[in-house]
Amino acid sequence: METRTPVLQATNLVKTFGRVVALDGVDLELYPGEVLAIIGDNGAGKSSLIKCLSGAYTPDAGQLLLDGQPVRFHGAQEARAAGIETVYQTLAVSPALDIASNLYLGREERRPGVLGSVFRMLDTKGMRQRSEEQVKRLGITTLQDTTQAVETLSGGQRQAVAVARAAAFGSKVIILDEPTAALGVREGNQVLQMIRDLRNRGLPVILISHNMQHVFEVADRVHIQRLGRRAAVVTPETHSAEDAVAIMTGAKQAA
Repeated sequence: METRTPVLQATNLVKTFGRVVALDGVDLELYPGEVLAIIGDNGAGKSSLIKCLSGAYTPDAGQLLLDGQPVRFHGAQEARAAGIETVYQTLAVSPALDIASNLYLGREERRPGVLGSVFRMLDTKGMRQRSEEQVKRLGITTLQDTTQAVETLSGGQRQAVAVARAAAFGSKVIILDEPTAALGVREGNQVLQMIRDLRNRGLPVILISHNMQHVFEVADRVHIQRLGRRAAVVTPETHSAEDAVAIMTGAKQAA
């Protein structure tokens, strides 16, 4: 992997909040077509790290590279425009709107011609059609009717909507923050399958999770955060979940 150029790379990232050091020189590499899990105890810097990667925070020091080119985001919108989509644990879906409207939330498309340019009418039919195509392309079988209101969906289906939106517009990187945290076993497995499908399509995924079983089921590599630093990067082939937890808590040193 080291011979390839990472899709997204962070070098020596530093982020402080007053006297609190959230990130203390963190490195990260995300390669094409892989699932990189980020794990760590509370306060290890996971949230600060993904917020720096997704544009929500601007690092105090260090550098971000996208496809080998230096980038500096001054907001989440700039990161999205560059192809980095983030699905936070809160999902940020609008329950009152239907699935198609949620997929195009903030990116609504107007009807062609005068109706769109002058009367500013939305292309509702076109967005629904493209939403159905996107859901089918991802292989999401739990979302049958894109005209259905999100408030009528289960937790797993809402997660599927958020992931589908990220996959529709995330041309470079998709970041998933605790995507299975509030889900049951069946729905959690469906989300894990969606992550595998994204990887199979060639989209690199960053997965933040406390669920070690899920991490070691789908991750190609595991980035372990400890006390604001990267403690180690391991793989499911070389380390067990117990090894990763031991490194995460400081009970064991990385080999």
